[in-house]
Parts: sequence; C-alpha cells; structure tokens
Amino acid sequence: MYLKKLSFSIILIFLWCSHFSIAQEKYDLIIVGGGASGTAAGISAGRLGAKTLIIEHTTWLGGMLTSAGVSAIDGNHRLPSGIWGEFKEKLEEYYGGADKLAPGWVSNTLFEPKVGNEILQSMAASVPSLTVTFESYWKHASYNNKLWTVSYLKNGVEQVVQAPVLIDATELGDVAATQGLEYRLGMDARDEIGESFAPQESNDIIQDLTYVVTLQDYGKGVDKTIPKPLNYDPAEFACACAHADPITDKDPTLDCGKMIDYGKLPNGKHMINWPNCGNDYYVNIIEKTPEERIVALEAAKQASLRFIYYIQHELGYRNLGIAEDEYPTEDNLPMIPYHRESRRYYGLVDFTLPFVRTPYQAPNPLYRTGIAVGDYTIDHHHKKNLDAPAIDFIKIRVPSYNLPLGALIPKNHTALILAEKSISVSNIVNGATRLQPVVLGIGHAAGVLAALAIKEGKELNEISIREVQTVLLSQNAYIMPFLDMNPSAEHFIAMQKIGATGILKGEGVPYLWANQTWFYPDRLVTEFEMVDGMRPFYPALKDYWGASGDYLTGERFQKILEIVKPKTPLLEIAQAWKRRGLASEFTTEIKLTREQVSVLLDELLDPFSIDVDWDGWIK
Repeated sequence: MYLKKLSFSIILIFLWCSHFSIAQEKYDLIIVGGGASGTAAGISAGRLGAKTLIIEHTTWLGGMLTSAGVSAIDGNHRLPSGIWGEFKEKLEEYYGGADKLAPGWVSNTLFEPKVGNEILQSMAASVPSLTVTFESYWKHASYNNKLWTVSYLKNGVEQVVQAPVLIDATELGDVAATQGLEYRLGMDARDEIGESFAPQESNDIIQDLTYVVTLQDYGKGVDKTIPKPLNYDPAEFACACAHADPITDKDPTLDCGKMIDYGKLPNGKHMINWPNCGNDYYVNIIEKTPEERIVALEAAKQASLRFIYYIQHELGYRNLGIAEDEYPTEDNLPMIPYHRESRRYYGLVDFTLPFVRTPYQAPNPLYRTGIAVGDYTIDHHHKKNLDAPAIDFIKIRVPSYNLPLGALIPKNHTALILAEKSISVSNIVNGATRLQPVVLGIGHAAGVLAALAIKEGKELNEISIREVQTVLLSQNAYIMPFLDMNPSAEHFIAMQKIGATGILKGEGVPYLWANQTWFYPDRLVTEFEMVDGMRPFYPALKDYWGASGDYLTGERFQKILEIVKPKTPLLEIAQAWKRRGLASEFTTEIKLTREQVSVLLDELLDPFSIDVDWDGWIK
C-alpha cells in the first residue's frame, strides 16, 4: 500500500513538473523575429502598454541592421521618422555628431554593427512591458478561439506562450506561411501586377543576398590575409574595381580604393557588401527546409570569403582583416545573411508602382493611409543570376513615398500582422520598401496597430487608420514623406495631417539616391487650391465655383469656411490663429501660406478626423 501511494505521488509530481515545463504564459502580443521590424514593433507596442514578447534566435536585436552587418543606412537621411529617427539620434550621440557617421561614401549613416545592437538592446530594455527571449527558435504557431499559441525552443526546452495578436517579423515570412496564407515569390507578371517595367511572365527569381563581412584595418605592415578558400578564382572578381554609379557616373572608374571605402565605418572598419563582381550571391532559400538553408547559405558565406581573399591577396589590402571583436560568432562573420527579398503576402491593399510614382493620380488614394515613409530609389540586385530578366531599375524614377497600413494586414487573417519584407507589395516596389529605415517604420506601425487592437478588443481590420496615424504622429513619426519639415517643428503634425487628407498636396521629385516630396510650408495658397482639396470632404463645396486663382486672404478664408461651417466669425479664426501660435497677426488682408492654412483647417474643421477606408476613400 505504501509503495502504491509512493508511486502515485511520484506520478503526480511528474505530471505537475511536466505541466510546469510547458506552462502557457500569456502575453498581449507575440513577435516572432527580433530583426529591424520586430525590434521596432516590440518597442512601440510595449511603450503603449502592451505586454509583448519578442522571440529571437540570435543573441542580438536589429536583424539586417546589426546581425547581418548591413550597417550603412540606405535613405531617409532627411526623414528621421519615429524609431528610425530615435536610433539615428542615439548613433550621433555615441559617435559625437552626425558628421562622424559618414566616413564611407555610400551613406550618411554608417556605424559598427555591435554598436547598433547595443543601442537597440538599450532601447528595448527601457520598455518595462517588453520581454526579449534570445537564442530561442520558434517551432509552431496556431490560432484558435481568437488566441495564438506559439511554441519555441530555448536551451533545448520547449516553451509555450499565448497572445491574441502575432507579428511575423521573420526574415522570410516563415510564420505566415505555416498558416496557409497565399503569397507571391519572385518577379510579377507585367499584366497581372499592372507595372510596365515588370517582365512579361512571372518567375521565382528573387534578389541576390549577401553574406556581409566587416573588416578591420589592423595597420600598415600587418598581414591579416585569410587562408586561400576552396574554388578560389580571381577571375570571379576581376571587375570589382570597375565602378560606375548608375545615376551620377558617366564612365566606369578603375578605383579599388573607392570600392573599399564604399562602406567605410567608424573606428577603421569596413562593411564589405559590394554588388559589382563582389560578394552578392544568388540563391533562393525561401521555401527550403531549415537544414537545406544552412547548406545553401554556407555556399554564400564561402563566396564572401573568396572575395575577401581577393581584396587581400590580389589587391594588396593585407592589413584589412576580418574584424575579430564585432560578432559573437566563431568565424567572426555576421549571424545571418542580408536577405533582400521574402515571401510577399496578399494584404488588404497591394502596394504597387503606380502608388509610388504618382500617388495623387493612382487608382485609389492610398497615400491617405500612410504609416511609414521612404526616399531611396528602387534598387534591385540581380547581377549574380544570369537568368534574371534584364530590367533597368534605375529608369524607374520615383519620388519619396509613404506606405499604406493595409499592406501590413493579410487578406485572410485579422490577428496576424505582416512585417519586415513580407508585406503586400510588388516585387519591383520591394526594391525600395526593403531598406532599413522603411522596415523600422513598418515595425513601428505594426506595434502601434497591434497595441490598439489589443486595447480596444478589435480585429485588425476594424481599427481606425486615422487612430494609428495619430499615435504615430505623437511619437515623431512621418505619415507623409515631406522632407521640408521635421517632427521638432511646432506645426509638423498639422501639416502632416492636412497632407494626409490631400487637401494640400505635396510635390514629388525623383532625385538621385534620395528622392523627394516637398510640402513648401511657406508657399502661398490660392483660393482654388484649398477649395478643390476640400471638396471630397465637404459636400457643400462640391458645386462651388466661386474660388479663384488669387492668393487666399484671411477674408476669403473666412467666407469659404462659412460654407462648410456656418457662422464662423473672423474673431473665432483670429483666436484659433493665436491659440496655435502662428506668427504675426491674423487679418483680413493677410495672404495665407500652406503652413498657416494647415493649422487653421486642423484647428477649426479637423478634416483628418474624417475616417477613410483601407483604399483611402472617405467613409
């Protein structure tokens, strides 16, 4: 009897321990992937009070920014939006000024990957409701009864967590794939996607990836040449020094120093991420198993080592050795490769080229639903795949742009948010939206969207777009890509809001590697410009034809305002003017600028509060 009781007790203890080991801890939000978007999402959601968990398989945060070694920022130098702007500011503080971030010529913001990781980890650690579990490998995700259940391995032990909302911030959109969501992979067919620059037929060709290498200058006379890699052939890299910037250089230059200094980092380091006969490598691992991916990526890593040996042995840069204190890896190489492309899922809206090139003439006013901005040109890497259709991406001239919120929500799932490079976007446009500041912005918005859905107990497609945008603006993010304003400006939010209604529109300018959209805050507004922009929001103005091309005066502003808001005296306008801190005094004779009109419309009518649907149309 004693033995039976003892055995029963042992069984109870075993069952209790087993239950404890797989206890399902509850969160508001689970983020799979601590890359650029996952980190930004965790920080933004956590700051809004959502109990958030990031599951990350490396020991770092930042993904392509840090763990992949792509520490030269592409674009958004003059669009310091939200968490990207905060990260940039902390880099400037660390290195002692913005000028210290530009030792190389490819970017205005270059930094050591380990420093980027330290900054992001510090930002994450400052958020009490955010937990990050490192060296954790997600294994399974299921959604039942409005609750996600996610299992992952940490130190060989299975952990199980639950939350009502999940963000797929993996590099290749792996979580969403397990849910059976439809996606595209590779180049889109021209007629299907509605982009004249796309190839005639679709294919599964993605962009080249890169195993970046961080080199350190060990000083004159020091030989850090690595052992000769297998299958080394200098002919593979013979044209590496023949560089021609496709936008600014007329003829190639044989300048190896220029190639080396392309990604020069602070403290004598160099980012080797060179597309021209360099260490780009073509392999499509997206639908491979984890085991197959490891084998395929080893080949990419070996290609980079061959290029490093070429730089050292053939070009004579023996003093440039693989940095030994940059990454926590045995081979001193980054923890992950730089993936330029992922699965691209179908969202509530599809962000394609017409919405980037001509946002105000596009089929739908998606610009009204913007949540992240970018200014880098459409940039694709296909030099290492001779089967890739020849597309001159540099000829696809675009202004700066904003990205619609609906591209982050898949068509057939209202509790899963798409992030990183898996959003609903065409293959061509992915060449711009894949870049670091944009992906940080995508993550920032994803975190806000998740936090609001959790707080309000709503499905993602029920959340007000304007509410998400309002929160983003309060956190110094841009929702419109206007480069002639800054979040620190007093009337930044008012101009962003009126710009997002389309009442006053920006002017896009394709420009080299930093495209532009100008708002021109100090430009005078005509009567017709304001009235025409207001018509979609105010039916009373639909057939009004009493607005001329004359510059808008205080008197005429009041007359037009009374059509949509009767009995608005000049005194009320003058009080609003003073209340919002506009310069000088409001008079009937004053000619109004775009900044002043934005502030007055925001204060007296608040057209931004009129909700829009996912396509940007007024509800």
